[in-house]
Amino acid sequence: MFEKALDLFESIRLDLNDISYTILLNSCAHLSNDRAKTIGKRLLEKILNYDQNDTGVFNSAIHMLMRFCDVNIAEDVFHQMKNKDIYTYGAMIKGYNDNQEYEKALDLYEKMNVKPNEMIYTLIFNSCAQLSNDRAKTIGKKFLEQMPDIYRNNTIVLTSAIHMLMKFGDVSNAEHIFQLNREKNIVIYGAIMNGYCINHEPLKCLNIFNEIKQSNLVPDEIVFNIAISACSQIGILSRCQTVADQIPVHMQRQLFIQNALINMWGKSGSFVKAQQIFESVSNPNIITYNSMINVYGLNGMGSEAIELFKHVPTNERDDISYICALNACSHSGLLAEARIIFNQVPTKTEKIITTMVFNL
Repeated sequence: MFEKALDLFESIRLDLNDISYTILLNSCAHLSNDRAKTIGKRLLEKILNYDQNDTGVFNSAIHMLMRFCDVNIAEDVFHQMKNKDIYTYGAMIKGYNDNQEYEKALDLYEKMNVKPNEMIYTLIFNSCAQLSNDRAKTIGKKFLEQMPDIYRNNTIVLTSAIHMLMKFGDVSNAEHIFQLNREKNIVIYGAIMNGYCINHEPLKCLNIFNEIKQSNLVPDEIVFNIAISACSQIGILSRCQTVADQIPVHMQRQLFIQNALINMWGKSGSFVKAQQIFESVSNPNIITYNSMINVYGLNGMGSEAIELFKHVPTNERDDISYICALNACSHSGLLAEARIIFNQVPTKTEKIITTMVFNL
């Protein structure tokens, strides 16, 4: 549909109005390929030279530019706008978040001269969660305290607030918000479960998992993934088996679930089950390989870890691949092999060097 919109624009000379511009800009944003970027920049030139465009068109332009990672140009458009509404600020803050410019998101929030809505609350909570520094904690907690009652049972807003507080390590306040919510859905359950995992409280996470089943909600793949992560932290085989037995067959074939299960079984000492899942994966990615290399390493199977590492295409290896392989060598006393692997590293990052030094 989006490509067809661009086809129509290029094949027919049309006098564009605000609606046409908005549709085309959103199409370019969605596609974000080379063609879309070329057309999008052409549209932007027209918009900036046309005084009649409304705020919505400029908002769409900002969204498109942020999707293109053209943060500086998006900022230029923002500053040129005569009339800014809440959606303008939302487009900018979301764009900053998407481009990992979280400090800029907070800078803009502090300069905002319009009343925040649920979108802004959600975005700023996410900005603060990503930063989790002193400034973010101060802004995030104050923003939460000032939030109107109308948003205090909004699941989307509260999910972001819970995630933020959990990232701050403020488990008790996150629990308080969770308990006050009257209309809990699977998303907010997932947020509190993930928060417990972040704060290394896996038993609380699994208690919430059991509460989900009692509430007649159906766990989705995200919730199962979090439960698997909690089991990985506990490392008790019986707990792992209980959760694994509940995963629907169609989810068991999803790659990120398979990767999580490999990690879980490996950390629970059942490398055989981890290996069985690894061998059943039809299209393994680098996370799959790294997980299995790590499993071999944790279970004292350094030679198997090195052999698998050798099968990973060189251009697909990442820092974690090398770290897992080096750790596997260390656990099995294979120092000569560790040196060979270390010498193969194309870019020796601080983490890789630290791992090698620690393992010597």
